[in-house]
Amino acid sequence: MPEPTAPRSFWAVARQPRVVGLLVLFLLAAAVCARLGVWQLDRAQQRAELSAQQEAAELEAAGPEGVGVLLPPQSSFPGELVGRQAWVEGEYDPAGQLLVEDRALDGRVGYLVLTPLHVTDDGTQGASWADLSGAPVLPVVRGWVATPEESAALDPPDGVVRLTGYLQASEAAGQGGSAPGLTDAISTGALVNEWGGPMYSGYLVLLTSDPEQPSAADGGPAQLPRPTIEGGTGLNLQNLFYALQWWVFGGFAVLLWVRLVRDEAAGGKRRTRGEDAGIAGLPGA
Repeated sequence: MPEPTAPRSFWAVARQPRVVGLLVLFLLAAAVCARLGVWQLDRAQQRAELSAQQEAAELEAAGPEGVGVLLPPQSSFPGELVGRQAWVEGEYDPAGQLLVEDRALDGRVGYLVLTPLHVTDDGTQGASWADLSGAPVLPVVRGWVATPEESAALDPPDGVVRLTGYLQASEAAGQGGSAPGLTDAISTGALVNEWGGPMYSGYLVLLTSDPEQPSAADGGPAQLPRPTIEGGTGLNLQNLFYALQWWVFGGFAVLLWVRLVRDEAAGGKRRTRGEDAGIAGLPGA
């Protein structure tokens, strides 16, 4: 009579050459699935960037609209206006100019030049503020500077100016600047207390000015890029779903190997228990 088979543990089964070969095969399959998932994720990112570029090109081609047409004073700022081109006319108030601390441009940390503009025309011929207490104030980010040193080149142009730029939403109120003339946030809620109102709920990132302000080469503020919604336009959901599918398939391949090893180990134990029961049940045992 054959001797009963000794039960085998999970690791005893897993060390068998045949099972190790299966593991290598399943790991290769999992690696392929993981790589395909990364490829789909890259595709999702590329499609999102392409969509953002197309949207920006369409907005550029459409040209600027009056600030008041897009965003009446004291109205809420809709997210789709971020990066939208707009134009406005008015007079700067150099006495209210502030520098916004800790702002980066091209990897360098410096300051944004923030100047209040007393609006004379926002594209509505005054209709947008007809029911308000007076002409509105628009915060204008005129550019970026590396240091907060006073310079005549940072002074805004005198008289009425016509500006074009990109709209951006107001930021949350900060803790205030570290010194007079500095601030840590472009918050219209905080600025209205300093500059007065009424005020627009967003601000303008300057693109062009007529008359022109001094260029960065002449000591003036450096121009900023078109603002975008923080976090981008989002990944393409279809490609993201495909990436998740591939990663699930890769994980399933590894789990399948674990299940096969467990089943084989459990089958050996069942056979051992069956043989023991048969011996114990023999007549005369």
